[in-house]
Amino acid sequence: MASMKSDSLVPGGVDEYIASCPIEAQSQLNGIRAAIREVAPDSIETVSYFQIPGYSYPGYDYNGMFAWFSYKQPNIRLHVRPPVIQDHEGDLKAYTATKSIVSFPLSEEIPMALVKLLVLASIEEMKK
Repeated sequence: MASMKSDSLVPGGVDEYIASCPIEAQSQLNGIRAAIREVAPDSIETVSYFQIPGYSYPGYDYNGMFAWFSYKQPNIRLHVRPPVIQDHEGDLKAYTATKSIVSFPLSEEIPMALVKLLVLASIEEMKK
């Protein structure tokens, strides 16, 4: 993977991102945020890479970014590094997924244990 370096990785902005989303999505967005922070408490939390909340450990390619989350009606989405989604497709059969995004319907409870599993796998993928 080619290295992408950027000086634009500035911590913060996640509270504002969540506040800009519909009120009915904010609780689940905060839940995903808490799950990521639980498994990666010393990571940098930022909103700059895709204009969505992201998490990084600097020193790796792509600024060490390993997870992001976003809201896109009608879903709360978790973004991770490929091939994490493909490696966990058995766990994700109930959800819509792309190469790097899993979509959780806003109308359902998000399985936070699954979120943590995917984030940890994404961290491991970043370290390779």
